[in-house]
Parts: sequence; structure tokens; C-alpha cells
Amino acid sequence: MTNPRRLFQLIWGLGLYGFAMALMIRAHLGLDPWDVLHQGLAPRLGISFGMTVNLIGALVLLLWWPLRQRPGLGTLANILIIGTAVDISLAFLPTPQGLLMQAAWLIAGIVLNGIAAGAYIGAGMGPGPRDGLMTGLCRRTGWPIKWVRTGIELSALAIGWMLGGSVGIGTILYAASIGWIVHHAIPYFQIAEKRAAASA
Repeated sequence: MTNPRRLFQLIWGLGLYGFAMALMIRAHLGLDPWDVLHQGLAPRLGISFGMTVNLIGALVLLLWWPLRQRPGLGTLANILIIGTAVDISLAFLPTPQGLLMQAAWLIAGIVLNGIAAGAYIGAGMGPGPRDGLMTGLCRRTGWPIKWVRTGIELSALAIGWMLGGSVGIGTILYAASIGWIVHHAIPYFQIAEKRAAASA
């Protein structure tokens, strides 16, 4: 039976992740690396930004095979919830006026994004497609999360830029800081496995 605490943390973590992405989009100071990719692809696919996020998440699952990663409920929820949350958030979030407010939205988006990633990974119900790629590489290589996450983000950035996605100061700030934030957020939100009491 699914642990209600895990399920709740998973859902709010994914929803917060999508909201954080929308904050960065509305700030207009540069998108995070994956969203540079999503923005470059969305017009070519003829679907919304959020639906592009969900579609790419499904395609990234194909990269799990050589890493022997197994999807869980959290993986499937990630594909369904994050992009949907982005589209819903964009429908009501206004565009901040003035550079100071734009910077505030950008920073809030980056911090909340890292916290949200730590929350849904810490729920232990299966990482999202992109984070499963990260954790799989960490397990196979022994490299720390902060360096693997940064490497993945920079790779997505390069592909997205070539497709015409928007790159700005926010992109650089996100790529440089998100690995550190996620690295420190995961232990805080980690839900320990319950162990059955040993019989006498």
C-alpha cells in the first residue's frame, strides 16, 4: 500500500516544480537549460510548453535502459503533473514589471525548483525521467549529484540553444546553482523506510 506521506510529498513537489518553472518563464531573464530545450521544441511540435515538457519526459525514459533504471509511480506522475502544472501556472501568473521584480521571480523560481526536486526525489516513489537519468549516472559512476546534475543541465542547454531556445542570465544562474540546491535538499526531504520491529 502506498504511504500517504510519500504520495502527498510527491504530488506537492511535482506541482511546486511546475510552478517554479512558470515563475522563471514569466521573469523573462533566461530559462533553465531543460526549458530552453522545451521552448525550442514546442513551436516545432505545435503543442503547448507544458505538454512539450511532458512529452520530453516520456522520451527521456528511453535513456534509462542502459542505466538499468526502473520507473516508479513517481516517474509516471512526473510525466503527467509537471508540464500540466506549468500550463496552469502560466494561465494565471502575470509578467512581473521592472528588473527588480523580474530578478525576484527568477531567484524564487530557481530556489523553489531545487527544493521541489529534493521533495519529490526524497519521497522515494521513483525519480522523474530527468532525475532518474541523474541518479542512474550517479550510481553507475560514483560521481556526486551536484556534478552529474550540472553536466546534464549543460547538455540540455546546448541542444536547446541550437534549436532556438532563449538563453539569458537566468540560464547561467540556474545551471550554476541547481545542482548544489538539489544536492542539499534531498537529505532534508528523504523519507526513511520503515523497518519492521525485530521479533523477540
